[in-house]
Amino acid sequence: MDHPLSHTKPENFSKEQLAYFNQQLESWETSKILEWAIQLFASKIMISTSFGAESAVLLHLVTQIDPNIPVLFTDTGFHFPETLLHLNDLQKRLNLNLRILKPTLNTQDFLNQYGKLYETKPDQCCAMNKVEPFQTALQDYDAWITGVRRDQSHTRQKLVFVEIISNPNGWLTKICPLLNWNSKMLWDYAKKFDLPYHPLWSRGYLSIGCSPDCCTRPAQLGQDPRSGRWANKDKTECGIHTLPLSAQKE
Repeated sequence: MDHPLSHTKPENFSKEQLAYFNQQLESWETSKILEWAIQLFASKIMISTSFGAESAVLLHLVTQIDPNIPVLFTDTGFHFPETLLHLNDLQKRLNLNLRILKPTLNTQDFLNQYGKLYETKPDQCCAMNKVEPFQTALQDYDAWITGVRRDQSHTRQKLVFVEIISNPNGWLTKICPLLNWNSKMLWDYAKKFDLPYHPLWSRGYLSIGCSPDCCTRPAQLGQDPRSGRWANKDKTECGIHTLPLSAQKE
């Protein structure tokens, strides 16, 4: 790309260089950010998805650049049936190179051993069923594309386009190309390319995780799209997007 730092992997940036590069990315088109990342990391980059309400847009953007990019989905065993139908639909439409991750315990064994842990200890439930299998898979990659946005919740408003996080191999570059998108932009893009929304979206589920009512409910009117996640609990993230940042060189 045409920026002086474009040919250097962010893990080699100083803190000041990373901050400066993120500032430059604020003015880049989404497709340009994706082209930069996919070209720089080649076979060591992947995209994660929950096959949630608006997942089709980023999957379409990415696969237009690299149809063979690995698409990682963590099957916690507690997803809505509609989520799995949406997964099958998008896999067929976009011919996704899908990699399905699973926790150590299957759903029934987990319930037999821990009961409804999602009600009593939701952080532990997420850690076992979602975060741990995802972290294990990270060892195969140097870069990760994700669809988080600043408008989704107050906890995401200060996110940046590129972060360096801890990885079993030492470094992982996390890339968030949709940070400045909003729901209208996603809707317009999906309509333009005839992309489906999650079947539960029309019923008010604007952010969709696992199916127990304590994990995912319809969003409340006037609140952010993630207001229905872990409602009435002191929890806003599953843990995937709060993986620890790595210390960067000065």
